[in-house]
Amino acid sequence: MMLGVRAHDFGKMPIEELAKKISEKGFTSIQLALSKAVAGIDASLGKLSPGLARYIGSALSDYGIRIAVLGCYINPVHPDKEVRKRELARFKEHIRFARDFGCSIVATETGSMNADCSYSPLNASEEAFEMIVESVEELVHEAEKFGVFVCIEGVTKHTISTPQKMRRILDTVQSNNLQVLFDPANLVPEDNIESQQLIVKQAFELFGERILIMHAKDFVLEGDVKKSVEIGTGIMDFEVILKNVKELKPYLDILIEDSKPELMDKGAKFIREVYSRV
Repeated sequence: MMLGVRAHDFGKMPIEELAKKISEKGFTSIQLALSKAVAGIDASLGKLSPGLARYIGSALSDYGIRIAVLGCYINPVHPDKEVRKRELARFKEHIRFARDFGCSIVATETGSMNADCSYSPLNASEEAFEMIVESVEELVHEAEKFGVFVCIEGVTKHTISTPQKMRRILDTVQSNNLQVLFDPANLVPEDNIESQQLIVKQAFELFGERILIMHAKDFVLEGDVKKSVEIGTGIMDFEVILKNVKELKPYLDILIEDSKPELMDKGAKFIREVYSRV
């Protein structure tokens, strides 16, 4: 496996400072969400260029850091059509310049029928599925022109909420430029934590060949709410996850998510220890 981090978990700072801090932790790959991680640079719609992308990629490369995935998290089913149009345009701009960043993957979650991406019962509707398919098809069409992958990330409370729905959208869109960012913790429902091993098994069986990136995070259950905790201190079954990775996705980019920089070493050590024994 290739073990990395989300850049913005270090905070938002100038790219050279960010690269130095990540390098000092010994990580060599990142998920980069420009607006969340890089200070002093306006990455809003219309501001990206090959020059800007190469500058950022070069600054990271100087410290031995590779961009595994560009995070462009939008709400692709936003209820306001004009907002949705702008969000899709921003994602497509990331697609066009991804190669100049030295990256071939742009990722997003699949959104909610609520504008703020909070849970809506409508997310499970056929209308929501048709909307996410329409948006993803638009993004994938752009990606096909530039030789870039669109990765979508399933979340229990979003429009793509189960391994089965992920398989359905892959079958519906039918493009190899559509791939998956797999976050096991995001697909485990609060009301059925015991199903996590089954969900991981189903995910690898249904779309394992389409997983390009994986997030690693841990959680505990407080009441009926999942609370993120440091890796190795929660109830996520990393043995079953990493066993599947080791057998089916050698050298997969695994990115530690939602962790404090001072505790990332412990999380990385835990993942490596589990990986070595499964």
